[in-house]
Amino acid sequence: MDIKHLSSLVAIADNGSFSAAAKALYTVQSNVSAHIARLERELGATLVDRNSGVLTDEGEVVLERARRILREIEDIPGDLTALEDQITGVTRLGVLSTTARWIMPQILNTMASRYPEVRVTAHEGSTSSLLPRVIDGQIDAAIVHLPLTEPDVTVEPLFAEDLVLVVHTRHQLSGRNNIGIDELASHALLLPPSGTAFRRVLDRVAAAKEVTLKAHAEIDGVRLLASLAFEGYGAAIVPSSAIPQWLEGPFSRISIDERPQRTVGWVQRRRPAVNSATRAIFNVTTETLRNIRPQHSPGIHRVHGGTGTPR
Repeated sequence: MDIKHLSSLVAIADNGSFSAAAKALYTVQSNVSAHIARLERELGATLVDRNSGVLTDEGEVVLERARRILREIEDIPGDLTALEDQITGVTRLGVLSTTARWIMPQILNTMASRYPEVRVTAHEGSTSSLLPRVIDGQIDAAIVHLPLTEPDVTVEPLFAEDLVLVVHTRHQLSGRNNIGIDELASHALLLPPSGTAFRRVLDRVAAAKEVTLKAHAEIDGVRLLASLAFEGYGAAIVPSSAIPQWLEGPFSRISIDERPQRTVGWVQRRRPAVNSATRAIFNVTTETLRNIRPQHSPGIHRVHGGTGTPR
């Protein structure tokens, strides 16, 4: 089994066809086809449907292992350099879109000055899109909404964030300073999808008041959720960071009496261990959060009692 064969399989999965994979690998399609054919003969299984370019079930199993193998190979130079007290390499970090807006500039500035040999690749997304990418090795770690029940990752809480209601000025609730969950239950809301960590927080708060929140629409992605509320599509419960202090427009921000919060944390794969570059950006992230000030990040609260290392 050759590394080139595994690289070809990953390229087909990422790019959707043999021809696109060849372009991504800077080779010709016949080479990619030969690599896959050789891999299939060695494993005794069909890995790619030649008509559609889609991986078979067997191909998906091999793909997961191939990504991990290739990532481990990429990490070798950085780990060796780490033994010389110099951290280098590549770290791929997923971040919630609303969190990325206020924390990534600080993280990137510190990483650039402290670890100039580390290349950071940031991936924006929702918890439901980022977590699978951590598990299958496409990214090294992610800052996502907790709680999680996935056994293949380790978790470290980072901060808690107040949840607020945002409505357009045309909405009947506009102008209110605060509102209770029980009253909100009488209005159709823009909500995160059922089963997501964010939705579970809202459902627990509603259940404590013996009410059920009604969905006008379910939206997976906090930034889109907030944008739709800003545009007048409906009322939405969003994290404080979804409404930057500098943002102005025809909308109202309304406090919720029950003071619900979401917890945001760091997740990384349990095995294999992350590289030194990822450990470095985790340390920078926790350091950044230790230094936050309420006046600069309203609605953001540090989580006390954490271990300081992913567990």
